Amino acid sequence: MADNRDLCDNYCLSGDIPVEDLRRQLLAVSGLSEVFKVLGEEVRVKILYLLSLRELCVCDIGAVLNMSMPAISHHLRLLKIFRLVKYRREGKMVYYSLDDHHILNMIKEAQEHFAEEK
Repeated sequence: MADNRDLCDNYCLSGDIPVEDLRRQLLAVSGLSEVFKVLGEEVRVKILYLLSLRELCVCDIGAVLNMSMPAISHHLRLLKIFRLVKYRREGKMVYYSLDDHHILNMIKEAQEHFAEEK
């Protein structure tokens, strides 16, 4: 027999906020899961962490992660699409950095959460 202690016996909305208001408030997180999908790949999180330490080119990132430049470029392209990284050109070189401090905050929060003892 299944344990159903987390299920309600009957439908009743707890609190004073109507269901429709709660549904409208969900729009605030609409699409956010796509960012988490991008961050779900460990290589991309490592790239973001490296870029939190300093600006790097594709060659530098590839050397540190022991990966090919096309593979790194693929990950950076996706990170750019989601505005997690930005780049600047200096002659023929392209240097990448975090798009803003929010990304670093997300990484730090996740690190702290992961490090918590249960």
